[in-house]
Amino acid sequence: MDGISYGSQEIKLIDRSNISLTGVNKIVSFDDEEFLMETTMGNLRLLGENLELLKLDTNDGNVKIKGKINSFTYIDGNVIKNKESVFNKLFK
Repeated sequence: MDGISYGSQEIKLIDRSNISLTGVNKIVSFDDEEFLMETTMGNLRLLGENLELLKLDTNDGNVKIKGKINSFTYIDGNVIKNKESVFNKLFK
């Protein structure tokens, strides 16, 4: 391993239509087909259809998303910076 200490994370997928995650530090961007998140285990990209944020607990790092989940992948390097921030999307 590269010597970096990671926190813990749990991902629970139910019937490919609901996903719960812990250890989320920040939602970088999201829309109905993609969520980009910074987590304790690295940057995470979730792809699907009709994705909707159900719960965001910034104190505990818990996130719940519903919709058709197609994939979730940890990505190396920086998350794409040109995406709109969550707060920009929420307060348009």
